[in-house]
Amino acid sequence: MAEEKTNKEKEQVEETEAKENTAQENDKAAEEDKNSKKAKGKKENKKSKKDNTDEKIEALGNELIELKDKHIRLQAEFDNYRKRTMKEKMELIKTGGETVLVNILPVIDDFERALIAFGEMKDDDPLKQGITLIYSKFQEFLKQNNIQEIEAKEKEFDTDLHEAVTKIPAPKEELKGKVVDVIQKGYVMNEKVIRFSKVVIGE
Repeated sequence: MAEEKTNKEKEQVEETEAKENTAQENDKAAEEDKNSKKAKGKKENKKSKKDNTDEKIEALGNELIELKDKHIRLQAEFDNYRKRTMKEKMELIKTGGETVLVNILPVIDDFERALIAFGEMKDDDPLKQGITLIYSKFQEFLKQNNIQEIEAKEKEFDTDLHEAVTKIPAPKEELKGKVVDVIQKGYVMNEKVIRFSKVVIGE
């Protein structure tokens, strides 16, 4: 009887130990699982942080490329602006007094008419000498300002230089389609026409 009791107690102790061992194993497994999850979470967190850093680096790289492109475009635009303003300035210097000079041309025309009218007068006539002197000074003034007379008489008619007033029968065969007479002289300033030659064309 006493032996049966002892066996029962032994079984109970063994059962209790077995339960305790199972509980410990469960706890250990739970702990390991928890640690594994924690490690996995840390790994994922690190991966997520790395991904965020890569994204930021890529975004900054794109922004840098965009800024460089904007800088290059701005520099090119500024260079174009500088060249354009320099060209405009040069043009302004070249043709700055164009309006004044164009307004002087009719005065020169009048002097030429006067010289034609005084053609029969003697060369030592004071009036003729005075007109000739003033006309010479005007001619010199035109040269100094790069103004040249357009050669027109007996030249091929050129719409870029001449303005046809009328057509008449050509006095010679070789003058057909050419300038027969010049009614008003034309002038160029720095290779730019400031007044077209008014001409008569032979046909």
